[in-house]
Amino acid sequence: MISAIGKRRVDVLSTLKASPTPITIAQLAAELAVHPNTVRFHLDHLEADGHVERVQPHHRSPGRPPQLYRAVRRMDPAGPTRYRMLAEILANGLAADDDPATKAREMGRAWGRTLPRPATDSPVDALVQTLDDIGFAPEPPDDDRLRLRHCPFLDLAQTRAALVCPIHLGLMQGALESWQAPVAVERLDAFVEPDLCVARLGPRGDS
Repeated sequence: MISAIGKRRVDVLSTLKASPTPITIAQLAAELAVHPNTVRFHLDHLEADGHVERVQPHHRSPGRPPQLYRAVRRMDPAGPTRYRMLAEILANGLAADDDPATKAREMGRAWGRTLPRPATDSPVDALVQTLDDIGFAPEPPDDDRLRLRHCPFLDLAQTRAALVCPIHLGLMQGALESWQAPVAVERLDAFVEPDLCVARLGPRGDS
């Protein structure tokens, strides 16, 4: 449920979007039947958020020129998104590869190599923190096992595990490789339980 302040801000922005030319604070106040200070308050926030911009008047006249505003023309980043559709398209393209699992793993490795190492001495702790930041909900490692209690791509992994899980394996391998860690992820056992995947750790080698 939108608040009164939020509704008023939407009204200010909608009025600017509907205007074919930049308009003044006074014009906005008259259009919305509110005090100019109310309009100015909302304009300041909308400008700070990048939704509106000030415009210089084309013709100079004696005295201080009025401030003109217009809506910034752009697509709304808070609008509807269809990332699942994009993921399906990419997965379908990947599945058409001659060796989709290997290709997926190498894509994950490339991604993993770009991940910065958290400030910790232990590479395993750094991996745990990285996976936690991404959304894997890892538990503290137990010997050579790293338990993951969540999949950030769960809806896709449930139907495309043969593609998604190799990406996750490659991600972990690529991160540890780029950090020159003495440990590696040898394999990823997916969904050994309904709420559990297990990454198997071992000494660094050709994983």
